[in-house]
Amino acid sequence: MPVDPAPDPAPGPALAPPRLGPWSRTWRYLVAVGAGLVIWVFVASDVTGSPVADEGLVGAMVLLDLLLGVVAVGLLPLRRRHPLLTAVLIAALTSLSSFAVGAGMLALVSLATRRRWREVAVAGAVWALATVAYELTYQGTSASEDLGVPLLLLAIGLSLLFLGLLVATGFYIGARRELLQTLRLRAEAAERAQESRAAEARQAERTRIAREMHDVLAHRISLVAMQAGGLAYREDLTRAQITASAETIRDSAHRALGELREVLGVLRADDETVVPTEHEAPQPTLAELPALLADADEAGTPARLDVSGLPGGDRSALAALPETASRTAFRVLQEALTNARKHAPGQEVRVRLAGTPGERLLVEARNAVPVGVAAGVTAPGAGLGLIGAAERAELLGGSLEHGIEQDGRFAVRVWLPWPS
Repeated sequence: MPVDPAPDPAPGPALAPPRLGPWSRTWRYLVAVGAGLVIWVFVASDVTGSPVADEGLVGAMVLLDLLLGVVAVGLLPLRRRHPLLTAVLIAALTSLSSFAVGAGMLALVSLATRRRWREVAVAGAVWALATVAYELTYQGTSASEDLGVPLLLLAIGLSLLFLGLLVATGFYIGARRELLQTLRLRAEAAERAQESRAAEARQAERTRIAREMHDVLAHRISLVAMQAGGLAYREDLTRAQITASAETIRDSAHRALGELREVLGVLRADDETVVPTEHEAPQPTLAELPALLADADEAGTPARLDVSGLPGGDRSALAALPETASRTAFRVLQEALTNARKHAPGQEVRVRLAGTPGERLLVEARNAVPVGVAAGVTAPGAGLGLIGAAERAELLGGSLEHGIEQDGRFAVRVWLPWPS
């Protein structure tokens, strides 16, 4: 069953041929001129040896053959700008010039690299007609025996076979050229995608580091700042009280450094090439909640814990909470206490934990708001810390909300998944 030929590509700009260097251009012209000269010499020696041919006519034909071949070679530079026109013109010149065959070969291969069947069919038809015309003229002047129609058919068949080889060569070169360009474009796209992924990874890592640093340092440094401020303004303290306050400040600073080392240890542990050391402690979880509340009380921000909403009414049920959720809950409470200490100093913070396994864990922190804040001057804790806390919750599939409620208290609530 005959198979329909593949349709021509949709109209549009063809694949631009690559730029050729000096040597690439030179060897193509050398091949075209060399092949043309070989054919011209063979034909010239054949026709000049014919005993029946007119010597003057033969000499004129040989000279015309050479001149038309030179013209064909001169048309070759146009094959990239006007490939079809150049191939047709040179094919037409081969009807009178054997020297033009070499240039015609190069022009036809160059046209076939575009892989457009209609163009190749037009150039091939002109080439076939030129072959018939040349053979009819050549048989009248050839020194070989005239075999008539069989020789003509043989010459046309060989010419068409040679034409098919040239077209196949051009199609192969065009397909390979397109493949190389496609691979190059894919490689460039892959490089751009890799650069984009690397940039996103760097940005995500910066965000993560900033969030960890904020969670660790904001809480501890705010404690140190408040304790140092109180020490500076209190003039009624005894020497023993001043020493105790200084020791408290020192301990808070040491804790801040210790927690900073923990954060850096976790960040380094994400790199497979780094082996965690024994000095890298785990990140704090709700197991350290009593110490967190004690620090807040010591800094002048009373904190009251309500765990009546947990199974059994105590914190022991939190042992089944995943470590990531427990760590996120701890960081949210740490941020809420830090905001209360900065924006509502001295106000009591009520912390509530509620939820059951298989549902969600509710972590809530509420504190009274000073009069200026309640009037809309500012909102406590509405900075980057709560944004980072919300990101932490969303990464676990939870959510966070914060704001001033109708009773005038500022509340921070986070819901986290609690698998059964």
